[in-house]
Amino acid sequence: MSVKQVTLKEEITVEGPGLHTGVNARLTLKPAPENHGYKFKRTDVNGQPIIDADVDNVVDTSRGTTLSANGVKVSTTEHVLAALVGMEVDNVLIEIDGPEVPILDGSAFPFVNAIQKAGLREQEATRSYFVITENLTYEEPARNVEMLAVPSPDYRITVMVDYNSPVLGTQHAQMHKITEFKDEISKMQNICIPA
Repeated sequence: MSVKQVTLKEEITVEGPGLHTGVNARLTLKPAPENHGYKFKRTDVNGQPIIDADVDNVVDTSRGTTLSANGVKVSTTEHVLAALVGMEVDNVLIEIDGPEVPILDGSAFPFVNAIQKAGLREQEATRSYFVITENLTYEEPARNVEMLAVPSPDYRITVMVDYNSPVLGTQHAQMHKITEFKDEISKMQNICIPA
């Protein structure tokens, strides 16, 4: 089975304050060429440096995901990136004129709506997939983090988060098809407490 890569039909912009910095930012999702992936462009910084949305560029995960490259950072990236993955968009340039992605309503849903408004365009290149052929584990005992990926013929993600807080309790979600993201997962809001 060959599935083609996808980008946006047109650009779309959202604006608002960042959750942690309070700094207003304008974020524009722009169509990008094949095999581009997700890249943040800091338009407020001299030279407009690019930060690839790549796990190797993650520098902080306390109360959000912060990416850093080329001397700049962008924080609270998780909701916009989740929306792009959940809406099966492969290639987007994310221009932002501040240090933090707008929090909007605290979920990925406003980004999902923006992506739907922009529309999707199929590209010629074929998608590449990472296939899990053996159990993959990751543990970070100091932060009580455990992750496990196991081979499966079906798409399935199960997540349990316990912040060890009486305010937040334990949070649990699962998804059996990526198409469930839009209606089942994207509307979930994260509740943040001070570190």
